[in-house]
Amino acid sequence: MCLIKVFLVAMGRWISSFPRRLEPSQIKLDSRLRGNDGTYRFLSLVTLSLVAALLAGCAERPPYKQQAYVFGTLVEVSVYGEPDAKAKPAVDAVLADFDRLHRLLHAWEPSDLERINAAIAAGKPSDPAPHEVIALLQDAAAWSARSDGLFNPAIGNLIGLWGFHSDTFAARLPDPSKVATLVAAKPDMADLRFEGDRVASANPVVRLDLGGYAKGYALERAAGLLKEHGVKNALINIGGNILALGQHGKRAWKVGIQHPRQSGAIATLELHDGEAIGTSGDYQRYFELAGKRYCHLIDPRTGWPATGAQAVTVLVRGEHAGTRSDVTSKPMFIAGPSGWRGMAERMGVADVLFIDAAGHASATRTLAGRLEWLDQTAPLAVVE
Repeated sequence: MCLIKVFLVAMGRWISSFPRRLEPSQIKLDSRLRGNDGTYRFLSLVTLSLVAALLAGCAERPPYKQQAYVFGTLVEVSVYGEPDAKAKPAVDAVLADFDRLHRLLHAWEPSDLERINAAIAAGKPSDPAPHEVIALLQDAAAWSARSDGLFNPAIGNLIGLWGFHSDTFAARLPDPSKVATLVAAKPDMADLRFEGDRVASANPVVRLDLGGYAKGYALERAAGLLKEHGVKNALINIGGNILALGQHGKRAWKVGIQHPRQSGAIATLELHDGEAIGTSGDYQRYFELAGKRYCHLIDPRTGWPATGAQAVTVLVRGEHAGTRSDVTSKPMFIAGPSGWRGMAERMGVADVLFIDAAGHASATRTLAGRLEWLDQTAPLAVVE
């Protein structure tokens, strides 16, 4: 019970101690405040006014929220416990930075990244690029090496060949011979050369696409901006990549994990301060042809969409949690049922939910203990 409610209870007991009927000799008040039966209405009026004001103070203020469409997906920022006058400029700054990153890192619309791609295709070094872009590419290259190349932002030409360099895409298969040619050229992040603030590559087939990295980086940028504005409790959601700051009042932030084949959540999870989750799923960007689903998660080894999983969700915490939540789920998805646990170990992630192509769900023990599993038709298996 909040302190205001305690006060109201005590006040009610105090008022009940007054006589039901007051005589003029007991208290002198304007007759307009006296009821027909001689009771004094001022007590009721004052009490009702206090009740309304105090209960309003007891009511839990909902989070301040804003939504936008960036990075090809819906983003939402929620701020808890701050007045709108403080929350709004903080969230405005976050959304403005999302727009900036969209223009900086877009894979097929005009952007700094696309200018680097054009230079690589022409076989020459790029014009000077922002230091931020150079740093991100170097970090992405390190993650690619750690994943044995299953996380490979250099395969943008393959992604484009499959039609996923578009906000809308047709249900058609690419020419298999063109797929094979691109795979044989082995575009890789290790092909990049960094010459000061310029980027070059001896492999002209390299085309950079940071779609599996940018959302996570944006989460970290958003968290930093909110803290700069004095916001301590917030939830940042970029298309299912989510990072929590603080908590939602007296409880942790609670989020849902999308069911890959049904509307709604397959599980819920409480996120604590600094934790982030990321999901890679074949239901996010895909098309179906002749009863088969083709998703945007391309296996660099074959050039074809990975087919061994429906979804992979990771939970991470600590330094660069946003980026790691985005990057690490992709190679686990591509590694499939036989390889995801080994890949999780390589990527340094202990908390994983893996749903295979048949819909069978498995979670590491540490994550399973925190999930509220909602799908009663499909039990959750726990793995070490």
